[in-house]
Amino acid sequence: MKLLVIGSGGREHAVVRALKKNPKVSEIHVLPGNGGIAQDAICADVAATDVKGAVNYAREHGIDYAVVTPDDPLCLGMADALADAGIPAFGPFKRAAEIEGSKVFAKNLMKKYGIPTAAYEVFEDVDSALRYVESCAIPVVVKADGLALGKGVVVAMSREEAAGAVKNAMVNRAFGESGAKLVIEEYLEGPEISVLSFTDGNTLVPMVSSMDHKRALDGDRGLNTGGMGAVAPNPYYTPEVAQECMEKIFLPTMRAMNAEGRPFRGCLYFGLMLTKDGPKVIEYNCRFGDPETQAVLPLLETDLLDIMEAVTAGRLAEVEVKWADKYSCCLVLASGGYPKGYKKGCEIRGLVNGQLPGGEAEVFHAGTKELPGGGLVTNGGRVLGLSVTAPTLREAVGRAYAAAGKISFEDMHYRRDIGARALAAIEEG
Repeated sequence: MKLLVIGSGGREHAVVRALKKNPKVSEIHVLPGNGGIAQDAICADVAATDVKGAVNYAREHGIDYAVVTPDDPLCLGMADALADAGIPAFGPFKRAAEIEGSKVFAKNLMKKYGIPTAAYEVFEDVDSALRYVESCAIPVVVKADGLALGKGVVVAMSREEAAGAVKNAMVNRAFGESGAKLVIEEYLEGPEISVLSFTDGNTLVPMVSSMDHKRALDGDRGLNTGGMGAVAPNPYYTPEVAQECMEKIFLPTMRAMNAEGRPFRGCLYFGLMLTKDGPKVIEYNCRFGDPETQAVLPLLETDLLDIMEAVTAGRLAEVEVKWADKYSCCLVLASGGYPKGYKKGCEIRGLVNGQLPGGEAEVFHAGTKELPGGGLVTNGGRVLGLSVTAPTLREAVGRAYAAAGKISFEDMHYRRDIGARALAAIEEG
């Protein structure tokens, strides 16, 4: 069986490594992939957003099944185009992907169907948005409507910061057309929880919960990034919270999408905050999270391809999804300066064939490039993800940091407190 995976980051590498475990898989092709993924699959220089190019590639190479992981191609209709070409794919169709592609759509959906989320207002012109932040409660959250690589959200702690976020999006067009409309919403407080789920539109199966670490610096300081690390499971996601989320958020969202004529089939990501009033939705994603996937998938015991094919065929209810009773930690090694300017082309030392020779951690490549003569160099802001599973979270975290000490490249940066809040929560009981 020949598979095609669309994407180029650490999330895609984790998906590829999980798919490789299925004995019926003969080849995995990745568009465009990266230097580390090339150790596990056939990579080709076709952009993840090149819908026509990807479909043509799939036809030419006899692809039997495709997995579309990033948000951009899903929102462009990649899964639709593959299906139209007779190639089944894991990932929602364009109309369903709008749950991530437009925050305005997502917020209005939650309001219409009574799904708990922060109070909000929508703005389409800069003057009305600026007037609003002059008098609204502070702190406040300013969100670009469209996709912005995980960087279109500003938690403004002052009116000046809120006004600056509005101008940056609507006047400076920092996020292009994604910032033409803004959602300005109530600031919520509480532990954040990420829950990925498999759903075929009729059945929804949550994955192991996780805790992402978005800020660039220790102590949750610095700029928002795509994620500097993740641990799983999240200690704040108790069985009681899980039950409440299923009843008030997960199933109502799936049913709301069906009622809107946008059945969601794929991975539906719930970004949650556990407030004093219970769990509320911060955001939806229409795909696997990054780096949450690199922490969650290593705990999956059921075959990933079997689950994905069941989702595509609408028979998820027939699959028993099992998880290891362990903890996981993914530590991201980034280029100095990320998420702003950073150097590329720095030699990566300590890896053999893209992995640590001692196997201390599974290395998922995000921003790496393979040199013609061999060797790897940095090629992005987030470079590597080191994932470790262990019987305890403390052991998983400790082993991930020990593994980081065996890898080096110029200006390598990583947070020193990944998992610290989760460990404190576990110890507090």
